[in-house]
Amino acid sequence: MNSTKGAELDFQAATERIKGTVKHTPLAFNAGLSEKYNAKIYLKREDLQVVRSYKLRGAFNMISTLNSEERQQGVVCASAGNHAQGVAYSCKKLNIKGVIFMPEITPKQKVKQTEMFGGDHIEIVLVGDTFDDCMKEALQYTAANQMTFIPPFDNLKIIEGQGTVGVEIFEDLPEVDVVVLPIGGGGLASGVGSYLKNIKPSVQVIGVEPEGAPSMKHAFSQGCPVTLEYIDRFVDGAAVKRVGTLNFQYCQELLDQMLLIPEGKICTTILKLYNEDAIVVEPAGALAVAALDQLTDIEGKTVVCLVSGGNNDIERMQEIKEKSLLFEGLKHYFIVRFPQRPGSLKLFVNNVLGPHDDITRFEFIKKTNRESGPALVGIELKDSGDYTALVERMKAFKFDFIPLNEDQTLFEYLV
Repeated sequence: MNSTKGAELDFQAATERIKGTVKHTPLAFNAGLSEKYNAKIYLKREDLQVVRSYKLRGAFNMISTLNSEERQQGVVCASAGNHAQGVAYSCKKLNIKGVIFMPEITPKQKVKQTEMFGGDHIEIVLVGDTFDDCMKEALQYTAANQMTFIPPFDNLKIIEGQGTVGVEIFEDLPEVDVVVLPIGGGGLASGVGSYLKNIKPSVQVIGVEPEGAPSMKHAFSQGCPVTLEYIDRFVDGAAVKRVGTLNFQYCQELLDQMLLIPEGKICTTILKLYNEDAIVVEPAGALAVAALDQLTDIEGKTVVCLVSGGNNDIERMQEIKEKSLLFEGLKHYFIVRFPQRPGSLKLFVNNVLGPHDDITRFEFIKKTNRESGPALVGIELKDSGDYTALVERMKAFKFDFIPLNEDQTLFEYLV
């Protein structure tokens, strides 16, 4: 039975509007992932879009429908980065003035890209610690200046534009069985899910959120959108405190499954995509691929994972590697109190560390009494299974220690 959602959306009209501006991105078969999961895995490469994310679709679709008076007044948006770039590109393309509000913590790379795409047509305002703080400021500015607000996700024209991703997927691969989509505010899943469920009701549409920003998952459990008090902002392209009201209504009906992915798993996926496939993705762009381990019934099926964006700041790579190592159990931090005897540090290095263990961080915590005080020690393992033996050797050689990975408060304070 077809979904009741989507009657108010005209995906074909949106496809025509964006033609010539938005790229029809590749749907690439991935041999490695296909072999690993015994399925036909395709990656929808929105990281290769003009602005390196799918967000241009919704932004351009909405802005291009404004009347002449609205265009003359100009537009405003709030964005963690990718929507901003889509709006900036659209403003330059359509010769419209735009004011773009971005959170202060937005990666510099995304700010610079936004400036590049919009040129003299845009003004950037950095404000607030989260997207939601930024949104409040943008809405106030819009009202005060009688401009048009271009929302990142909670709007029919935005949903319609993002849904053109689904049009392309079905056009290129009508035999698709499963589509895995990242979720931030929910606009992408609403549009793609609506189009695909209406044209092929048997297709499974799976939504994926970062574990630290489970706004849609919480909305599902409460039966309505809820505002989360705290979110982990690491997956900045999908970290919102509250999903769109429209989007919740669509997703509640359209999604077959909602998954949460740990940030560390996302980091591992970013590194694998880079090392094995030479694909550069941002954290939100890796969400769908990172979810494959949680899918239990895809064997023999044709699966599309949406790589939503490739705007990754190279300065974040060290943090990404660290989070991946911690998640994989390959990096551990300890507070170690060395025995009060000569040569204890040498004993630790020669007898406690395994043959493939490396000390990646070492610093005495106290400024005075450095030689006998506790030390913060970071150790990287070659195999996560080596951890138990490392701990046993510390005990055997009488080293007092506290594992910091298991104590989130101490970990955040000291590491």
